[in-house]
Amino acid sequence: MSKTERAVYAEKALSQIPRLLGNQDRNPFSPTYGCFHRDYWLDKTSDFPDAVRQFGVHSLALVYTQDFPGNFYKGKEKIRDWTVAGMMFWCTIQHKEGSFDEFYPYERGWVGPTAFTTFAVAEAYKLLERELEPFQKERILAALRRAADFIVRGESEEDHLANHHAMACLAVWKVYRLLGDASLKEGYERLWEGFTRYHDDLEGWSREYDGVDPGYLSATVSFLGKIYQDNEDPRILERMKQSIEFCSYFVYPDGFYAGTLGSRNTLHFYPHGFEIFAKKVPLAASIAEKMLSALSEGKLVPPEIISDRYVFYRVPEYLQAYLDYTDRPALLPPLPFERDPFSGYFEKSGIWVHKTPKRYYVANLAKGGVIKSFDIETGTIICDDAGVLGELWNGKVVTTQWIDPSFETNITGEGWEVTGRLVAVPGSKRFTPLKQILFRLVLLLIGWHPSLAHGFKGWIRKVLILGSRSVPVSFTRSLRFAGDKAVLRSELRFKGKAKFRRVRFGDNFSVRYVPQSRYFQAQELQGRGTMIEGERLEKANALGQITLEVEV
Repeated sequence: MSKTERAVYAEKALSQIPRLLGNQDRNPFSPTYGCFHRDYWLDKTSDFPDAVRQFGVHSLALVYTQDFPGNFYKGKEKIRDWTVAGMMFWCTIQHKEGSFDEFYPYERGWVGPTAFTTFAVAEAYKLLERELEPFQKERILAALRRAADFIVRGESEEDHLANHHAMACLAVWKVYRLLGDASLKEGYERLWEGFTRYHDDLEGWSREYDGVDPGYLSATVSFLGKIYQDNEDPRILERMKQSIEFCSYFVYPDGFYAGTLGSRNTLHFYPHGFEIFAKKVPLAASIAEKMLSALSEGKLVPPEIISDRYVFYRVPEYLQAYLDYTDRPALLPPLPFERDPFSGYFEKSGIWVHKTPKRYYVANLAKGGVIKSFDIETGTIICDDAGVLGELWNGKVVTTQWIDPSFETNITGEGWEVTGRLVAVPGSKRFTPLKQILFRLVLLLIGWHPSLAHGFKGWIRKVLILGSRSVPVSFTRSLRFAGDKAVLRSELRFKGKAKFRRVRFGDNFSVRYVPQSRYFQAQELQGRGTMIEGERLEKANALGQITLEVEV
């Protein structure tokens, strides 16, 4: 791809600057001047400002100071003023101990709102430092220091997300570089050690909740890559080589990336880290090149389809990817789907990969046998099977698509088999006016105390994301090869009161609550599932068994 085609990064980002500015309060006489949370300052549908949206200051600082094709924002004083206003507003919404809120008042989030925005404000400060007034510098640096100290104190909310630990490292590193305080360097080292506990050095992936998520693994590569730019620590390079190799298995022949195979079902790809490492890790250049082509073709998850909360992350990611774009060598290493036939199994993550002369298969056996297969010659998806999803007569929605350590896996020369019990899908609860009032009352009662706030957040995470309960329905999913053909067999076995009202085998679906998932991609239109209903389901309920075989 040529340097002119690299402009796709800039085009995708610059097209969203009006959207970012439209979300910002740009009235200097307003008490919320600089706030990027339009629902709060204008629509009045939120009772608190979401700090994550202040990430917008990074994008504005970049377009004000850097050259991008078609960037008419550079050097415009209003862009500078609105960037500074955003940083100053960020300072006003900080809690005394240094934290910020994202999803609800008194959340006091460790990384989600605090570390992410600390990184963004530190970067914006560095870019605009010469143009800031002394009182602005003093206020911003003091807030950055409080935030960094809060981050260094560690993961009180126990979110178990490797990308959050990587971002904690990045935020504290950037504040350390601004302030030069040795205690922050020591804090960074403790955070780095915390991250290494989430990284598997044998297989090269990092844990997101209870498994690997390729989308967030690309984020981890990006966050640690940003540190590596001015801290060429061999510890970072070694682990990122491993992560880049692991990410490569989820770059698909049709140009899409990740998805339902991951623990968090994310489809996004963070390109900046791969551009940073491209010179030292040639495979990173191969991945970046394929993903840049996909971006230009309207694939991946471009900023224009991302919700207002998270678009603030993506815009600077693409701007920085443009700035640090690396010229490609004439010959790039092949991606896994381009290599000679092979078969591999990453036992700890449950990821199984198989390449034949004509097909490319990837499955997550730890997640109940979620599988994708592709026709390499045509570059099209053949099978996009996220598992089994059904509803029992008692109203419970159940699925095979879960990461459960009790699942049993067997790998053979002919394929694989996964057995276990279906899991009831958590997180279907919704707010009513009364529940919302009670929720806010609890926040007012306990939100003043950081430990109570973090304990409450852990309970919410368990209810919405991690909580699960197996149901008395067993399953077996297996893949068997016979010559050039592969057959996926799914079988459900149940008895007693466990009867199905409806059940579907296959197709693309997600069940875990993850805010940065479930964006539409054109590949969804290619999915084919099989709904079992009517007379066929009545017979299956009577027999206590449903079996389906499909060629993949």
